[in-house]
Amino acid sequence: MALKDEMNLAELAEETGVPPRTIRYYISRGLLPGPAQAGRGASYGREHVARLKAILKHQEAGATLAEIGAEVRPRARMPMEPASVWRFEVSNDVVVEVRGGLSPWRMKTVRAAIAELARRLGQEEE
Repeated sequence: MALKDEMNLAELAEETGVPPRTIRYYISRGLLPGPAQAGRGASYGREHVARLKAILKHQEAGATLAEIGAEVRPRARMPMEPASVWRFEVSNDVVVEVRGGLSPWRMKTVRAAIAELARRLGQEEE
């Protein structure tokens, strides 16, 4: 199917495989720009398709919507932004810091890797 310059919500959903309700949700979260024209005549373009494909790619990699938002939408960054961090004391002399806000799946993976690191470091101390 050839990509049109303008399409309605149903066509955008068909083109990307993302349900219309999800597209509206992404717009409300600021992950996706709103349509060129609001209401029944709302029209979407190539940038919407590209942005939705980028969002899907990040989701497949396990990123949260907050992480995806930071990647796909430009924003003015403060010189120093507060960040939540999980600290794991792996051994007496090793501490691992993990950025907060990870998806549950990603956090489970990180915890497993940290547990393996702690196990290996514990073996070296013996």
